[in-house]
Amino acid sequence: MTTISPGRAAPDFSAQATSGKTISLADYRNKYLVLYFYPKDNTPGCTQEGIDFRDLYTEFQNLNAEILGISRDSVKSHEGFKCKLNLPFELISDQDETICKLYDVIKMKNMYGKQVRGIERSTFIIDPAGTIAAEWRKVSVKGHAAEVLQKIRELAGR
Repeated sequence: MTTISPGRAAPDFSAQATSGKTISLADYRNKYLVLYFYPKDNTPGCTQEGIDFRDLYTEFQNLNAEILGISRDSVKSHEGFKCKLNLPFELISDQDETICKLYDVIKMKNMYGKQVRGIERSTFIIDPAGTIAAEWRKVSVKGHAAEVLQKIRELAGR
């Protein structure tokens, strides 16, 4: 059983991210934080997900929310991906899977008939007090960013 669920304190972390930043959960106290875990930079689903969050970014900001994308790619890979898609938010490199394990998103998946360990596309909303307010697992990209935005609207009472 996972200890990650709505109503529980979000696991703290500190990690390297784009823009030369070291990011920790504590940096986002007093804001809503969207943590979205995705399998790999420059793949079709992950590209679309990044674009969808990018296109709604101003609306997230207007609700006192920040977005962070997390995958196992290197910071260098993330920098290229962020630049290519013109992403206004930071991407965290979790090459050693520390954050992925804290949030229980590493799963065995079928890829072309083979079992592989990878990130199960997942999203978490962490409220301004540092509590997990919502979670999505086995995310389907289409419409997901809008669904997350709607949930933050509800949480923020707007």
